[in-house]
Amino acid sequence: MTKYSKLKSSPSAAVRANLDYPVIDTDVHTNDFTPALEDYIAHYGGVKLVDELRKAESSRLNPKSEGKDWYQQTPEERQYNRTLRSPWWARVTRNTLDLATYTLPALLYERQAEQGSDYSVLFPNNALAAAGASKENRQLLQRAINHYHADIYRKYSDRLTVVAGIPMTTPQEAIEELEFAVKTLGLKVANIPGGVRRPIKAIADKYPADQFPEIGKYASYIDFFGLDSEYDYDPFWAKAVELGVPLTTHYGSQGWTGRSSISNYMNNHIGHFADGSQAFAKALFFGGVTRRFPQLRIGMLEGGADWGAHVYIHLVDRFSKRNLEGLQNYNPDLANPDELFELFAQYGGEITQGHSLSKEELTKSVLGASFNRHSRSPVGSELEDFGAAGIQSIEDIRDRWVNSFFFGSESDDRTIAAAFNDKANPLGVKINAIYSSDVGHWDVPDLTAPLAESWDLVREGVISEADFKAYVFGNPYKFYTQANPDFFKGTAVESKLPKTESQVENKTLVGV
Repeated sequence: MTKYSKLKSSPSAAVRANLDYPVIDTDVHTNDFTPALEDYIAHYGGVKLVDELRKAESSRLNPKSEGKDWYQQTPEERQYNRTLRSPWWARVTRNTLDLATYTLPALLYERQAEQGSDYSVLFPNNALAAAGASKENRQLLQRAINHYHADIYRKYSDRLTVVAGIPMTTPQEAIEELEFAVKTLGLKVANIPGGVRRPIKAIADKYPADQFPEIGKYASYIDFFGLDSEYDYDPFWAKAVELGVPLTTHYGSQGWTGRSSISNYMNNHIGHFADGSQAFAKALFFGGVTRRFPQLRIGMLEGGADWGAHVYIHLVDRFSKRNLEGLQNYNPDLANPDELFELFAQYGGEITQGHSLSKEELTKSVLGASFNRHSRSPVGSELEDFGAAGIQSIEDIRDRWVNSFFFGSESDDRTIAAAFNDKANPLGVKINAIYSSDVGHWDVPDLTAPLAESWDLVREGVISEADFKAYVFGNPYKFYTQANPDFFKGTAVESKLPKTESQVENKTLVGV
C-alpha cells in the first residue's frame, strides 16, 4: 500500500514554505479509536473502569432530564425540564481523510507538513472524560486515559505532544495526577478544567444529596480555584511551576445564564469559551495567584484573544477609579453636610417643601437614596478588590495579567486585531495571542486550511507580518519555554531555529 502524501501541495504548506521560522499549533483535537482505548482501560482497571468511561462520556455529551436526552423528549418536555440543547454534529465527517487523520497518530504525523505546522499540541477529546466519573474511580480512570495517550503518541514526539488531563476536584488529586503525568509518563503540557461545580453547603446540609438528589443539580456554584475557593490551590500552582508545566484549559460556559437555550446550540455556543475562561482567569488574577506565582503560564484556548485585551483594559480603567486613593471619591463619610445643606437651601425648595431636616438628616437621606443601605461600611481589606492581587500600579496589572495568560485564537478569527492593538491596550502592550487551529472540530472542515486563513489576516491588513510571526511562533514559543526552557529540546522546532533564535526569541519576548 502506498502511503498517503500531499506534502507541500496545500495553501498552508505554501505559506509555511515562505517563513523563516517554525509554526507551532497550540490546539489540535484528536479522536480516540474506542475499541483500543477501552481495551487499554480494561487492562488498567477492569470492566468497571470501562463502564465508568462510558457513563462519563454519556453524561457529558447527552445531558438528560427525567432519564431522557434532548432527542427523546418532546418540545413540551424540553420546555418543562429546561433541557439544554447541547452540541450536535461537532466533528468533521464528510472529509474522510481528515476524519482518519484525527484518529490515527501516524497519519496525523505524516500530514504535519501539509498542515503547515512544525509542531502541534494535541488535545484528545477524551482527555478530561474522567472528570465525570465517580469519586472512587476518577483518578484511576484519568491515569489510564493519560497513560494510553502518552503511549500512542510517544514515538512522534519530535512533532507532536499530547496533553495530560488533570482533574481539579481537590488540589491533592490534581497534584498526584500532575506528578504521575510528568514524572512517570513524560508528558509536558496539562489540560485542566477552569472550574469545578460544588454544592452550596447551606442548601446541601438542609437537603442531603442522598435524600434529595435533584436539588443538588441546581443548588450549586462554580469554584474557579483562585478566588473564594473552599480549598487552597496554591500547592497545585506551585507544583506546576516546579515541574515546568504550562497549563491549558478549554473551559466553556454553555448552560450558564444566557447560554441555556433549549432549542438552539449556536445561541449557547457563541462566546462561551471566552466567558468561561474569563471567569477562571479573573479568579486567578483577583485571588492573587498570578502575583504569588509569576512563573505560572496558563493558556486559555478556543475563546479568542480579544477578550484578553478587553479584560486588561477594564482592569486598568477600574483600578484607576477604585484604587484605595480613588475610592475616597465615593466615601460617604467625606460628603460635606454644610455644603450640601447650603445647596439644598438655595436650589431645593421645590422638592423639600414640607420637609424640615437637619444637616445630618439631610446628608443621611441623600446618601441613602444614592447608595444601597448596608448594616455598616466596609473596612480594612474589605475595601480592596485589588488587594489580594497586590496591585499598586497599572504596571502591576500588566505583569499579572498580560505576562501570565495566553489566549488561543483560531485561524480565521478577525477579532485577534484587538490583541495586537498596542494603541488601545494600556502601556502599549500586545496581548499574547497564540495560534490555535482547532483542527478536529467542526469549525475546521479542512485541516490544511488554517495557516493559510491566518495569513489572509495579514493580506487583508487585519494584523501585520510581525504580529503573524508572534501569533504562530513567538507567543507559543514563549508560552511553553517560559514554563519549561527545555520544552522544545529534541523537537522539529529546535532543529529549525537559527542557532541563536531560541535565546533571542525568549529574551526578546519575555518582557512586555
